[in-house]
Amino acid sequence: MAGLLEGKSALVTGGGSGIGRATALAFAREGAWVAVADLTLERAQETVGAIEAAGGQAVAIACDVTEEEAVAAMVAAAVSAFGGLDCAFNNAGIAPFQVNAAGVKAADLAPEAWQRILDVNLTGVWRCLRHEVAQMRRQGGGAIVNTASIAGLLGLPTAAAYVASKHAVVGLTRAAAVDHAEEGIRVNAVCPGYIETPMTEDSMRRRGERIMARVPLARMGQAEEIAQAVTFLCSDRASFVTGAAWTVDGGYAAV
Repeated sequence: MAGLLEGKSALVTGGGSGIGRATALAFAREGAWVAVADLTLERAQETVGAIEAAGGQAVAIACDVTEEEAVAAMVAAAVSAFGGLDCAFNNAGIAPFQVNAAGVKAADLAPEAWQRILDVNLTGVWRCLRHEVAQMRRQGGGAIVNTASIAGLLGLPTAAAYVASKHAVVGLTRAAAVDHAEEGIRVNAVCPGYIETPMTEDSMRRRGERIMARVPLARMGQAEEIAQAVTFLCSDRASFVTGAAWTVDGGYAAV
């Protein structure tokens, strides 16, 4: 039985760990050839190794999504490796603790922390989308999924720049979906809740009890659970889904 993405070529940014790695592995299991991009080439290579060990095909690419030339080269490398680009998961992002902004209130944020989060989480997604759409136009279509967050749907304490960036990703996703629908390009977002990855460790350490008290399913999510949603959105089974922001959060945003 063929996989959901059999014979398709895919690109994953932030593919060296967490949700990105889980999704790259899921794409490969479903039959896709996968270009795994990460800021750190070694981490991308580790993901590629895991894909190849399971019998899949993948290539590793180093890319800083804040650099226009690097993003253009990343998409070109993915196309060169597999002859096209059918699916893209724009997942690279950073959390407040990575710019020394953990626990900092909105008006107290350092300007450089604000700018860094917006440049990676929002403008980085737009850079990737821009080059992916250019390729998909030439092919006659494709599917793009952007990583937003429950922080793109509601407010979270001491995470103003992150919340702003993720709200903007949801808006960008909806606008791009409308702009490029007639070109056969679907654009959706996935909105994870608190998932067991390195990016959530700081939040869970500082306020884990309060977070878990609000999750109806009473547990953290697994990266694989986000990967399954992304895989579906990139597949032909989601052919009538575009402009959506899919929440995968154990019920957190419903409370």
